[in-house]
Formats: sequence, structure tokens, C-alpha cells
Amino acid sequence: MFSKSKINDPAPKQDSAAKPAAPAEPRKDTSTASSGEFKAAAPKAKPPASVLSTDLHVTGNLKTTGDVQVEGTVEGDIRAHLLTIGESATIKGEVIADDVVINGRIVGRVRGLKVRLTSTARVEGDIIHKTIAIESGAHFEGSVQRQDDPLNAGGKKPAAPAQQGAAPTPAPAPANEPAKS
Repeated sequence: MFSKSKINDPAPKQDSAAKPAAPAEPRKDTSTASSGEFKAAAPKAKPPASVLSTDLHVTGNLKTTGDVQVEGTVEGDIRAHLLTIGESATIKGEVIADDVVINGRIVGRVRGLKVRLTSTARVEGDIIHKTIAIESGAHFEGSVQRQDDPLNAGGKKPAAPAQQGAAPTPAPAPANEPAKS
């Protein structure tokens, strides 16, 4: 009978328990938010990509830590996490992103960890990448250079590899000196 009374008692308490349950969950979230581990989990829920529609013409630079899908025209540089260039899009400027998917036209340099040119892509400019994929049918005019860190490369890293390339040159020089002796 004691259990029966508990069954009868929780019915009203379930309503009252449901009300505290909702605040109890946020309290747990608050306590987990202070732990730091769950703070990292909350930002992982990304907002949807920002879309620049076909009728939009942007003059100026765009910079975000999020994702961008361009369907219109941009005259300026774009920096993003994931950048998708639509088939109808035209970019005149430098593109820098972790992941770049090109379906449209870019006139300018492309820098990305992963760069993908689809069959409808048209790129006029250099591509600096860690990994690249070029589908059959893509049009590309420029040079391709692989770098371990293409995002921070800019104009600074190409000078550094030249210095690194100069460092091995002195190593063969001592090899030549013993040959001269």
C-alpha cells in the first residue's frame, strides 16, 4: 500500500516535478557550461550557411568564421570556413577558406586546405592548397601549389620555402669542397 500511495502521490508531483525538471536541465546545462567541455559541444551546432543570392552584387571584402554560399557576384576578397561558389556566381578577388567548392567563376587566387573544382568551375588564378580535386570539364588557368598550411601562407610562406630551399644548397656546398680538395 505504501507503493500505491507513492503512485498516487507522484501524479500531482509529476506535474510539479515536470516544472522543476525543466529548470533542473538548464541548471545542469549551466553547471556543464562552467566545466568547459560542454561549452565546446554547444558551438559545434553551426548556424546554416549564409547565402548570397543570384541578384546580389557585393563590392567589398567578406570575412566570417562560418560557411558561405555565393550565388551572386562579389568584387572583393572572401574568407570563410566553408565557401561554396554556385554555378551562377562570379568572384573577382582572393578566396581563402578551409574548404572551397567551386562550381562557378573565380578571377583571383584561391587558398584552401581542401579545394574542389567541379565540372562547371572556371578559375583564372593561382591555387594554393593542401589537397585538391579537379573534375573533368573544369576550366583552370593558373598555377597550382601545394602547401601544408595554405591559409596562413599568403605572400609570406612562399618566401619561407625559398629560404628552406636555400638551406639545403649549403649542405651540398661542403660536399663540393671535399671534391675540390
